[in-house]
Amino acid sequence: MMELKSAATPLDGGQARPRVLVVDDDRSLREFLEILFQKEGYGVALAASGEEALGLLEGDDTVSAVLSDIRMPGMDGVTLLKRIKKMRPALPVVLITAFGSLDSAVSAMKEGAWDYITKPFHIDEIRKVVSRAIQNSVEGGGQQGRPGKAVRCDQMVAVSPAMLKIFELIPRLAGSPSSVLVTGESGTGKELVARAIHNLGARARMPFVVVNCSGIPETLLESELFGHVKGAFTGAVRERRGLFAQADKGTIFLDEIGELSMMLQAKLLRAVQHKAFTPLGGEREISVDVRIIAATNRDLEEEVIRRRFREDLYYRLNVINIHVPPLRERPEDIALLVQYFLDRFAGQQGKNVQGISSFAMEALTGYPFPGNVRELENIIERSVTLATSNLILPESLSISRFKEAAGSAAGTALAPGGLETAFSLPDGGTDLDAFLSDVERRFIIKALERAKGVKTEAAALLGMNFRSFRYRLEKHGLQ
Repeated sequence: MMELKSAATPLDGGQARPRVLVVDDDRSLREFLEILFQKEGYGVALAASGEEALGLLEGDDTVSAVLSDIRMPGMDGVTLLKRIKKMRPALPVVLITAFGSLDSAVSAMKEGAWDYITKPFHIDEIRKVVSRAIQNSVEGGGQQGRPGKAVRCDQMVAVSPAMLKIFELIPRLAGSPSSVLVTGESGTGKELVARAIHNLGARARMPFVVVNCSGIPETLLESELFGHVKGAFTGAVRERRGLFAQADKGTIFLDEIGELSMMLQAKLLRAVQHKAFTPLGGEREISVDVRIIAATNRDLEEEVIRRRFREDLYYRLNVINIHVPPLRERPEDIALLVQYFLDRFAGQQGKNVQGISSFAMEALTGYPFPGNVRELENIIERSVTLATSNLILPESLSISRFKEAAGSAAGTALAPGGLETAFSLPDGGTDLDAFLSDVERRFIIKALERAKGVKTEAAALLGMNFRSFRYRLEKHGLQ
């Protein structure tokens, strides 16, 4: 007979509290989990078998998450998962498995399980996993991994306070003719900020012209910016309008402005100051109405001090400054951006990839992203391309998750008395992924030896949480 120990009860404002369905043939475990989740403030429903769980779900849409054992008489947990996904595809299902049955858990992840927990489990671990599943179910409308309360600004989305401040500033700048300098590391989205300023202002219907100052040879850049007259140089067989002229009435975006030579900075200064220029080889000055937005990943103040950037040009460009923080300083945005890119690339490729496993998300949130949002975008595109199920798994992520461990090992190798020869590159090359995997495995073994086999202490020695450490133990077969 199905057990229904507690129904959902209203919270303040009449909103029903989240409800978790626990499915296990072990009565004592069911009752223990009931007490645990009730203390967390959840409503709890209990079922002793997969059949009973399905019967409950058929007439009840208040359940926000399911926690089920894999090994049960009759219908097992994986079969139950498949049935639930047909009934309610967005409902997160967490599976419990014995450590020796991890193959079943991994198989379940490919079928769309939210996560799995191994026996014996820690109370904090199961509380954290189920809480996160319920939170995503409630806040994201039941869509796995989708954060709530996202804010959009033109082509950008974010939830972090740092980016929301930028989103608030952009509309105020959009109507101003003042020059803007956008600073930040490569891949943070400086061009998207510039486009948003353009698109939200009165010039939105006019040209937005992008100039990659580091991608055009210095000998051609003056001609690209200001144009040239016929016969100005060998090969100039016809007159050419420069990018400043093409941007008239619109916006010109000077990307990587810090790469310009001092000579070109002097020529650019007049165009910025007076909105006028003379084409190469020409005699008549041309005036334009153009909004100037520049961007750089360099510290231009430091460049000015070192006399590598003109001070007068710097102040002309830096009337208003927007600094875009790196992704590692706004980790709140990672889950949102992951789902944003996942939806986009799954749609483009026609693949039914709906979410990302919590292990994979943990790997992403613990990664420093030297390439910032652009790197994250590339990672998700590759992951969607390589995905073999409707869920992104850790093995689909093409990221250097173990870069810090490898870097520490390399530092040791290069120290006095170290193993520098072990890090020499053979003449015939090497398999870098296999090498980094071996380095990771050796570090895990050393950490376990130093911690005398206590896994939580070994995880702390390697600067990772227990779940990440456990995943790596399973990956390397270190049981």
